[in-house]
Amino acid sequence: MHVKTGDEVLIIAGKDKGRKGKIKRALPREERVVVEGLNIVKRHMKARGPRKPGGIIEMEAPIHVSNVMLICPSCGRASRTGHRFLEETDHKGRPRKVRFCKACDAVVDK
Repeated sequence: MHVKTGDEVLIIAGKDKGRKGKIKRALPREERVVVEGLNIVKRHMKARGPRKPGGIIEMEAPIHVSNVMLICPSCGRASRTGHRFLEETDHKGRPRKVRFCKACDAVVDK
């Protein structure tokens, strides 16, 4: 996936199109992400004992990863990302793979 937990993203499709938010949770197997405060849905929940009351609960639903675009921390624009290998190595001695912004060519990962 081109985004990770904690990334700032722009929604590019759906009812929240044009809004920005931070990724709260990534679900790579389903290719979906949960964005903080966006894609709010209502669920009718049955009471589950005294600690979990019933009622209509508002919650953030997952959104498909193709409907979000990463906001580059250096240039501040929503842009496509690519991958490249750095000269430095990881703990296993392999070249480190990082994401980069295709608009400003800056490395997104720390």
